Amino acid sequence: MIKEFWLNAACVALLLAVVLAGAIFDEPYYITLATKVTILAMAGVGLNLALGYGGLISFGHAAFFGIGGYAAGILASHALNYEPLATWPIEIGGTTQMLVIWPVAAIVSAVFAAVIGAFSLRTSGVYFIMITLAFAQMIYYFAISWPSYGGEDGLSVYLRSEFPGLNTMNGASFFAICFVWLMAVVWGSSRMVNAGFGLALQATKQNAERVEAVGIAPFRIRLTAFIISGAITGVAGALYVDLNRFVSPSMLSWHTSGEIMVFVILGGVARLFGPLVGAALFIVLEQSLGGITENWQFWLGAILIVVVLFGRGGAIGLLAKEVRHD
Repeated sequence: MIKEFWLNAACVALLLAVVLAGAIFDEPYYITLATKVTILAMAGVGLNLALGYGGLISFGHAAFFGIGGYAAGILASHALNYEPLATWPIEIGGTTQMLVIWPVAAIVSAVFAAVIGAFSLRTSGVYFIMITLAFAQMIYYFAISWPSYGGEDGLSVYLRSEFPGLNTMNGASFFAICFVWLMAVVWGSSRMVNAGFGLALQATKQNAERVEAVGIAPFRIRLTAFIISGAITGVAGALYVDLNRFVSPSMLSWHTSGEIMVFVILGGVARLFGPLVGAALFIVLEQSLGGITENWQFWLGAILIVVVLFGRGGAIGLLAKEVRHD
């Protein structure tokens, strides 16, 4: 475990070093890339809670990522356009305050996760995968046909949302916000999986019948984990919209669900910092090989095959030479 701890610390240090180098050499692009890695890693932490610790292979987490993104985009656009969200029974306006947007994104995503989970968790295996994918695609096509907020063209938000005391348009400041969020959800996940709830969730993953025999309801445990997972992913989606100042249905597509799953598998399933390593590897490959060939995903696939075949703990397990017998 000590080896993995130091490997995790090195990954965090390297991420911070990239940001520091970007600030010193006046290369904001590096800071933007590090911020993107941080946000995508946070979305991966959300999925990892359900997939890694609960064994819930969700192929619809893009729904929560996109819902959180649309929540942020819609609130900000109404605030910038001075148009109320609703006028009856009371007038509700938009906002550009992150401290308001984040809870809204988390709550809306959690509500959708509760509804989707209530249906999909009554199944298992490939049926669970397909139902989560079906729900995500339903929301994706709804967003495409929603002309009020850009439809297929998406919705532009020209300014980043505001955080008290910080200039969020400054790349380093916005990275700091995202980094604190990532560390918070990693810490929260660590505490959760080592508490009674997390142990029950992992036991449900191993043998749901035995868990039920001792008086614990597997459905309730899984649904709670799925809701928390959706809320975390939703906040990541809100941060992603602030990074790009743009939200579109592509955030809801099955491609996005697949990418988030790749982060988790590539870095290490049920590894706290697995999503960070996976997201970093994904972005590095995209940036280094994307300019050379359009088929850079081929090399990503090859690396993923190697990791799956020879390192069940993902890249972290492979480097730390630790194998977990799940």
